[in-house]
Amino acid sequence: MNRTVLILIAFGAVALAAAGAGYWAAASRMSAAPALASSSEPSKDSPGRKILYWHDPMVPQQKFDQPGKSPFMDMQLVPVYADGGAGGGVVSIDPRVAQNLGIRTAEAVMGSPTRRFDAVGGVGWNERAVVVLQARAAGFVERLHARAPLDAVAKGQPLVDLLVPDWAAAQQEYLLLRRSESKDTGVLATAARQRLLLLGMSEKQIENVETAGKPQTRITLYAPIDGVIAELGVREGMTVASGAMLFRLVDLASVWVTAEVPEAQAAWLRPDAAVRATVPAWPGQVFQGKLSAILPEVNAATRTLRARIELANPGAKLKPGMFATLAFISVEERKALMVPSDAVIRTGERSVVMRVEGEGRFRAQEVAVGLEADGKTEILKGLSAGDKVVVSGQFLIDSESNLRAASTRAQDAPGAKAALHQGAGTLVAIDAREATISHEDIPSAGMGAMTMAYRLPAGGLPAGLKNGDRIRFEFTMGAQGDFQLTRIDRERSGAEAHGAHK
Repeated sequence: MNRTVLILIAFGAVALAAAGAGYWAAASRMSAAPALASSSEPSKDSPGRKILYWHDPMVPQQKFDQPGKSPFMDMQLVPVYADGGAGGGVVSIDPRVAQNLGIRTAEAVMGSPTRRFDAVGGVGWNERAVVVLQARAAGFVERLHARAPLDAVAKGQPLVDLLVPDWAAAQQEYLLLRRSESKDTGVLATAARQRLLLLGMSEKQIENVETAGKPQTRITLYAPIDGVIAELGVREGMTVASGAMLFRLVDLASVWVTAEVPEAQAAWLRPDAAVRATVPAWPGQVFQGKLSAILPEVNAATRTLRARIELANPGAKLKPGMFATLAFISVEERKALMVPSDAVIRTGERSVVMRVEGEGRFRAQEVAVGLEADGKTEILKGLSAGDKVVVSGQFLIDSESNLRAASTRAQDAPGAKAALHQGAGTLVAIDAREATISHEDIPSAGMGAMTMAYRLPAGGLPAGLKNGDRIRFEFTMGAQGDFQLTRIDRERSGAEAHGAHK
């Protein structure tokens, strides 16, 4: 072999070695090996912060050492920073991603807590707005203007015309005494006038008699208020006795609602506390009122007491007999720390808020909650005034935090067995610690087709396995993102499989 041939062979060997080294370096960049944790490259979006790796929030167990588009979802990979790692429940999210997710925050502030609870009740007349019209003297009903119960009446509207014969003689006597010129009749006229008052005539009616100069035995009764006829006790042509009830009128400007309140919530009731009511007949409309009385009686069967609520009734929309839902609201005089109720995540065993630690950093903070009303929740322990909490999007952050914590617990649990995943691909490179594999989709691990490094199994690689071989393998995923091979075999060709079958 001449010298020229030897030179060409040596040059080719060097070129092949360089190409292999370049391929190995490129393949290693896709590795999710623990060496990523020592990366010290600062974030371009957050200067001075060290990025550990990039990942897809939907597949957080897969880690990448370079930014780019996720192989799983149509989105960019998200950086994970060294100062916001999995420890302590802290989650780091790129500010631009947080904005795209619609994450909103609010500040914990001092305020007056509000007590609120709901009850139901029935609408009834306001008994303080009832007026009764009676016959002040015995007589006859000549004409009835209002003929039916529950008819609406206006103030000043005529209701009934009465004929009172007993007034005729007394009025005639009074008129004669007034016309007499005797000096002694003045005292008698005054006595006769007093007798008319005792017979049930009003001052105005007596003045009408004096003006007319003749007896007035017919009288018309008028409605003293705007309202409805709650009770009608007279009919046309009837004879009525003195003191008989003719009409019972009720003003509907306000109504009463009697609510059944559980005995355990009696201490929450405060006189004159604000009450809001709704009725099915007027959906969406809220009627304002106040707690006017707490009746001193407890129902022994239901263990409830009755509360009387007075509601304003614009347009007389509330009718007696309607069913009403009531919201009792009482503002405490003390001050307490308050946050929006939407910020509190209740798991059944505890309450958690996502506290803002800094730009793009959030911590799951357990809190003790108190009263809740009108969209605000009292925080008894766990936060301070001025702390910011996540109001919208906190469930996405909390799920990320729980996923990391669950991975750590599963890794640290004694006797815990990691899930096995199976894949197929091509062996690209081998060194003393890792095997780089270009594999196809692995649905069980949520991984797409890619090239990445896996730690070698405990027993090493099978004999005869070399670069370029088609392989089948099993692996587990650790809490720190490392991938451990548990088995790797060369995929047999169709001829080999047929020979083994024979």
